[in-house]
Amino acid sequence: MRFGVGLSPFEIWRDFDASAREALARKLADLDAFGVEYLAVLFDDMRGDLAGLADAQTRIVHWIAERTNARRLIVCPTYYTDDPLLDRAFGARPDRYLEQLGAGLDLDIDIFWTGEEVCSREFRRGHLERVAEQLGRKPFIWDNYPVNDGPVMSRRLHLRAFTGRPAAMEGLVAAHAVNPASQPVLTRIPALTLADSYAQGDAYQYGAAFARAATQVLGEELGAMVGRHLTLLQDHGLESLGEAAARLRARYGAIDHPGAREIVDWLDGAWRITRETMESA
Repeated sequence: MRFGVGLSPFEIWRDFDASAREALARKLADLDAFGVEYLAVLFDDMRGDLAGLADAQTRIVHWIAERTNARRLIVCPTYYTDDPLLDRAFGARPDRYLEQLGAGLDLDIDIFWTGEEVCSREFRRGHLERVAEQLGRKPFIWDNYPVNDGPVMSRRLHLRAFTGRPAAMEGLVAAHAVNPASQPVLTRIPALTLADSYAQGDAYQYGAAFARAATQVLGEELGAMVGRHLTLLQDHGLESLGEAAARLRARYGAIDHPGAREIVDWLDGAWRITRETMESA
């Protein structure tokens, strides 16, 4: 078990002056006092169509590396996927951004990567080998499943077992992190299946993996119930449940289990994220 923190120095490369360095040094000292072992420096969700972006970020990360006691340092690039969604949101990525970032960063610093998409459906050898060549190291996979914290995704519970993550990835990645769902108990179900996928290799069966994980997390009866309702909970979404929402709420509301309470809260809209919520965050 390791304790880590993600640090987002928002667009600090625009003016990494004495004032910015002083504030960042104080933050790093605070994190050291908490005993942070893994430190992720997150440059995502920031404007990136700037000349010299990779060089500026490299200098900042190395500056941080000299001042943190964290044993592992991980960087999330501004462009952490091939997905053109990022270029539309944060400006066109600079030419050879990944290559320059990878060449500049010390090899003991990891680099996050989400795959061919922000929420990748699968990972294949060809893609991972190409990204490793660009980065000059194996990518540290930041897997955007079962996360459901956006305006569209929050309408669904992501419960199904992992697919498209073959055990052969183990030799092609530096590590594999899971971005959890908003529901801390329910998110354990798919998380456990990723471990099964690596451990079982070609023998992995995602249906059986889900059943085992659901039973382990929820118990036999509640786990089986969630399995029967997977299509409603994950595929239909809140707006499409109709009269089934009331029936589901009655069923799960009668069960004294934190996982059942998370489903009830979701049905009541407690986990819903709107665009207004994101803009005010």
